[in-house]
Amino acid sequence: MKKIFLTLTIVLGATACTLKNNRSEYLPSASGKPGDMIIMMDSIRWKGPLGDELRKTFKAEVPGLPREEPLFNLIHVHPKLGNTLLTQIRNLVFVFTLEPDSPGSRMLKDRMDEATINRIATDTSFFIYTETDEFARGQQVMYLFGPTEEQLIKKIRENRQNIQNFFNDLEKKRLVEKINTTTTTKGITDMLKRDHGFELRVPFGFKVADSQTDFVWLRQIDAYVDKDVFVSWKPYESEYQFLPDSLIAWRNSITRKYIFEDPENPESYLITETSVPYKPVKVRQTKVNQMFAMELRGLWRTNNRTMGGPFISYALASPETGRIYYLEGFCFSPGKDQRETIRELEAILSTFRLVEGR
Repeated sequence: MKKIFLTLTIVLGATACTLKNNRSEYLPSASGKPGDMIIMMDSIRWKGPLGDELRKTFKAEVPGLPREEPLFNLIHVHPKLGNTLLTQIRNLVFVFTLEPDSPGSRMLKDRMDEATINRIATDTSFFIYTETDEFARGQQVMYLFGPTEEQLIKKIRENRQNIQNFFNDLEKKRLVEKINTTTTTKGITDMLKRDHGFELRVPFGFKVADSQTDFVWLRQIDAYVDKDVFVSWKPYESEYQFLPDSLIAWRNSITRKYIFEDPENPESYLITETSVPYKPVKVRQTKVNQMFAMELRGLWRTNNRTMGGPFISYALASPETGRIYYLEGFCFSPGKDQRETIRELEAILSTFRLVEGR
């Protein structure tokens, strides 16, 4: 079994050290579905406080969904069962501590050289390492380690959001790469550039449902799910337009005007669900292609309460166009898991770019 030599300080999500495999083109493709993750660690540690902390991190509830769904489909594997097929999963996390010692931890420590073990024992900032394509192409491996279980739990707790974001951003990146290879929707991309001055990439199957002077709606319907993406815009006036209440009010005005449950019945329109106290609209600041944005995650429903589901949206402004843009992805798939659908819609929205010179 090869030794892992770690000599650089790692900053999660910024300059994470990765050792490229020069023979990665000869590796098998990573296995598993989006959101699948294997945690390889000692069974005793998994059943104890360290395992609890990992479950809090990777099985945390995804915000903005109608029912509880975890961030990742987590599977625990003891190191002695780490055969080739299991280590080829798309998201793989190795976890160990130097003490208390155990057979599982010893097997994982054997992957490290002596200098690395010494550094783990003495450098309190050194607790994480990531590597790409270690056992399979398209795979991300993360190592979490510490001198003691207590110290590692503290590091994971302090960096929980960064660790979650690392894999969330990775899954989104994989989706964007897949979307960017789609050529069958080039006509939609060209239309958006020509008629509306922005670019948005969508997967195969999306069609233009509506296009107005201040609004465009793209839609894909199949037997499993109704996926919808729309963009609207208006003049930018002040930063107060980014306040949550202002954005929700704008969203409601857009959907009431343009998106109906039944096209033959204009009284059956979509609204933002704000009456469920334990499912509030979640708001946070973020960026979309280096542009400041406000993100909203929440639930929508029809005004007559016959349909509903989750949505994710971004509001951003452009000094060049003098506009504020509202981008949203929402879906309707009652009774089905919706985590990966929302993740795909999030990836689609992340491809939004303004056309220069428009």
